[in-house]
Amino acid sequence: MTNVKRITLIALCLAATLPEGGLWAQQTGTSGQMQVADSVAIPARWDLQSCIDYALQQNISIRRNRINAQSTQVDVKTAKAALFPSLSFSSSQNLVNRPYQESSSIISGSEVLKSSNKTTYNGNYGLNAQWTVYNGRKRLKTIEQEKLNNRVADLDVATSENDIRQSIAQTYIQILYAAESVKVNENTLQVSEAQRDRGKQLLDAGSIARSDYAQLEAQVSTDRYQLVTAQATLQDYKLQLKQLLELDGEQEMQIYLPVLGDENVLSPLPTKADVFQAAVALRPEIEASKLSVEASELGIGIARSGYLPSVSLTAGIGTNHTSGSDFTFGEQVKNGWNNSIGLSISVPIFNNRQTKSAVEKAKLQYQTSQLTLLDEQKTLYKTIEGLWLDANSAQQRYAAAVEKLRSTQTSYELISEQFNAGMKNTVELLTEKNNLLQAQQELLQSKYMAILNTQLLKFYQGDELTGLTAENKNI
Repeated sequence: MTNVKRITLIALCLAATLPEGGLWAQQTGTSGQMQVADSVAIPARWDLQSCIDYALQQNISIRRNRINAQSTQVDVKTAKAALFPSLSFSSSQNLVNRPYQESSSIISGSEVLKSSNKTTYNGNYGLNAQWTVYNGRKRLKTIEQEKLNNRVADLDVATSENDIRQSIAQTYIQILYAAESVKVNENTLQVSEAQRDRGKQLLDAGSIARSDYAQLEAQVSTDRYQLVTAQATLQDYKLQLKQLLELDGEQEMQIYLPVLGDENVLSPLPTKADVFQAAVALRPEIEASKLSVEASELGIGIARSGYLPSVSLTAGIGTNHTSGSDFTFGEQVKNGWNNSIGLSISVPIFNNRQTKSAVEKAKLQYQTSQLTLLDEQKTLYKTIEGLWLDANSAQQRYAAAVEKLRSTQTSYELISEQFNAGMKNTVELLTEKNNLLQAQQELLQSKYMAILNTQLLKFYQGDELTGLTAENKNI
């Protein structure tokens, strides 16, 4: 038994003198594992899928949510660790100085007083354990709640990933629209320049007035301005895409344009009911709201555990020594050795309404989480309904725009031939030309609005945004 006590004492002393650097080295090693993801290789070409894949790795919001999910995993471990006993070591070292301590002695029948300066040293050592045996199942419910919070955090990551997919798809399709708009304006400018040159010939031949030729020159300037505006819009959309990808604004970026025909524009639309039914089952924000309701319901049980008694066990060993004793250090440690064990029961009677208030607030949080779930479902249906209506309307406008462009193109070609023959004036030519440009722009708008809303509608139904990957050329 004496050997056991000596070994225990040595362990206590070593624990008291353990440098903090050892613990710090372990903590540093652990934190070193939580590094930001390595840089992802930049693709040579950017289609929709490569943009999404790159953003899922590099987008700051997604990475921040992933770190938050890792933090909730730590919370789960902390909640589980609360089931185990806690162990702590304590030590106190005291130095006591008595500079004016008096003592008396009898010498030859007379009392002699002496004053002395005396310094003593004493130390105390203890190892204590504490274990909460029962606290109304609060710890078990807390573990379940933290697990739910961890799942919610993981779903928040999935939600942010869906958000970035949707934002990139919108911006990517806007780039496709802007690129085709640039092409239309380039062709329009070329036609205007050709008409101006033809007008110069007619002016020299005396077939048109100088005012008519001036209108042709003004139209060239207008079309050149429209081209510059379209090019600036394209560059702005490309910058928005770079920002979503966390790329430097000066980073070179070649975007490949897919070939999009009527099969992409006029693809059959799923019903709103089918999309909503699939989205409710698949969308992570809905699942996260459902889990939040469960977590808040557990919160009520955790708060109610404050009404129940708690039972704890304590145990400890300790010893002490002092320099002012006639016993040796080993004898003092042996003589001062003590063991203790205890059981404590705490029964709440009145705690200034803290438990009751906690229960009431937990119930209110439960009601709030239910309303949040209902609001998420309503928002989801509103979004799906809006996408369906926009897609259906854009498809109808596209079909009408195709017919309008066909008739406008025919009318413009006839007027252009008559103008070249000197049979039509400049006003009639420019009017038909502007009608043609308007018809082309209406076709582009309805085309890409239909594609965007159809793609997003299918995305909410659970399909991937991979239907726009066939390449044509890069910009």
